[in-house]
Amino acid sequence: MARGVRALTGTRPLLAAALALTLLAGGFAAWTGWDWYDASHDDSAGYAAQRDTALEAGEQAVVNLNTLDHSKVDQGLDLWESSTTGDLHSQLAQGRTEFATQVKAAKTVTTARVLSGAITELDDRAGRARLLVALRVTVRTADDKSSDKDSRMLGELTRAEGRWKLSALGQAPVGGASTG
Repeated sequence: MARGVRALTGTRPLLAAALALTLLAGGFAAWTGWDWYDASHDDSAGYAAQRDTALEAGEQAVVNLNTLDHSKVDQGLDLWESSTTGDLHSQLAQGRTEFATQVKAAKTVTTARVLSGAITELDDRAGRARLLVALRVTVRTADDKSSDKDSRMLGELTRAEGRWKLSALGQAPVGGASTG
């Protein structure tokens, strides 16, 4: 009988270790499951996705508004109008005929490329954002000469018709120019 008791007491440390490992593994599984659930329902992931969507749309709209081929003016101006909303859209639509005439007479081709861009403000609920874009615009003249100009542009985006569109666009101040 003493031998049976010794055999039973010899298995208790193994049983206790197995039980402790099982509880530890269960606790770890519960913690990682909760952490995963919490991360998947975190608003910051949705906010980041909306910021990325706004940035992509804003950069493309800025490129669209800085790219125009004199031989395809109407297509280019259609793209300008489809990339904009609000007052900016109205200004472009009102000046379309005069601007098309000027571009056709100048026989220029402008192409733009984004060097970098960032969303500086985002109000997802209100559907408004601001962006800063560094841009290189290449202008090719009728005699096939070209020149590059780098610029920084500030834009405002508004969600319209289910997508982000430019509602304002202007040059960003460069350097240490004083405002006084």
